[in-house]
Amino acid sequence: QVQLAESGGGSVQAGGSLRVSCVVSGPWWGNCMGWFRQAPGVGREGVAAIYTGGGGTYYADSVKGRFTISLDNGKRTVYLQMNSLKPEDTALYVCAMARGRRCPGDIQLSTPYNYWGQGTQVTVSS
Repeated sequence: QVQLAESGGGSVQAGGSLRVSCVVSGPWWGNCMGWFRQAPGVGREGVAAIYTGGGGTYYADSVKGRFTISLDNGKRTVYLQMNSLKPEDTALYVCAMARGRRCPGDIQLSTPYNYWGQGTQVTVSS
């Protein structure tokens, strides 16, 4: 019933920007929406999260000041704007939903998320 579809990944040089999108099919209101990333040499990392019912946003320390998570309620879409990209940002970026709950206090905690997209690849070259 719930489907998450990411798009917007691609290749960019260090210092550049990309915006990835996650279109939500199914319940929209009152969920935590998170972005995670997976790279070959690193485990799954929580990147950013936002609550669709209103409230604050949450970021990993490694992306604070560079990445911004936002919502478009009309389009039922979650965005991750990525600026000042670094090679270490290279990863598969995956959208996830924790249905019917606020976001966990620990950005790295993935167990509350019930639904996962397939991901969109972001590659940053130096």
